[in-house]
Amino acid sequence: MDANADDFAVESLETPALTKAQLAELLFERIGLNKRESKDMVDAFFDLICSSLIEGNDVKISGFGNFQIRTKAPRPGRNPRTGEAIPIEARRVVTFHASHKLKEQLQG
Repeated sequence: MDANADDFAVESLETPALTKAQLAELLFERIGLNKRESKDMVDAFFDLICSSLIEGNDVKISGFGNFQIRTKAPRPGRNPRTGEAIPIEARRVVTFHASHKLKEQLQG
């Protein structure tokens, strides 16, 4: 088997994803911003979302969905390899709930 066949097999298992670089490229192509402005705009958008979530604020994007911060309580855990009991500390996690509009678009 040659290396190209192996590369193809690995790539075919990956789920396609939209990247920040692709978003910036779309802004460049569709809106006409230059590439630097497009990249800066995408970075600023995600920086705003991140900073709002870090401050404990929910982020609501109309027609898309809500990002919410949830505090998970400490709980007992277990190392699956050894069976050893390990405490899992309290932590904050981000959850996403799609809007009804987005759910409808996905269905049809």
